[in-house]
Amino acid sequence: MSRESGGLRERRKQRTRDALSAAAIALFLERGFDDVSVAEIAAAAEVSKPTLFTYFPSKEDLVLHRVADHQGEQARMVRRRAPGESPLAALERHFVEGLARRDPVTGLNDHREVLAFHGMVFATPSLTGRVAQYAAQDEESLAAALAESAPAADTVVSALAAGQVVTARRILARENWRQLTAGRSAAEVFPQAVDAARRSFRSLRQGFAEFA
Repeated sequence: MSRESGGLRERRKQRTRDALSAAAIALFLERGFDDVSVAEIAAAAEVSKPTLFTYFPSKEDLVLHRVADHQGEQARMVRRRAPGESPLAALERHFVEGLARRDPVTGLNDHREVLAFHGMVFATPSLTGRVAQYAAQDEESLAAALAESAPAADTVVSALAAGQVVTARRILARENWRQLTAGRSAAEVFPQAVDAARRSFRSLRQGFAEFA
């Protein structure tokens, strides 16, 4: 009984969290991130400011919780890779699968709101700064996972490889988004995006044989 009660409580909290974020993002996309106050968001969602901050500690978190949900994902892919699959092969497979399902983090999603969302993040310094913090944390967690996969590898090499993977994914995603904002469809860009991902990971395998 208590587990059911707890589950219901969590679902209600998640619905409230989703509603707050949706209200905030709608206002941000309409008027711009810097031109919307936290008080306006709380009023639109019909909650108090203290309630809003219970769910989202900062204004940036209202936007970037979608990015935060992917924190540590690359490290998890390395640790959960199939037997006999190399770390870089697992990371490549995961990214290409994301392209196929139009995962927004790959940049290959031409839904109008997703395109506008990315454009807002790229154009807002406080958001790009927070994204850079997330990327740094991802580098650290991925470096640790890579080091576990190849104990003989130098820790500096593991860190360098992690940084290159995170950077490659960011560049690939940004290029996909740029192609879509130029008017091309996700379906049209998909083959090119897959080819670019394959070539990028091929270069990574050549540079970091320890994880290939």
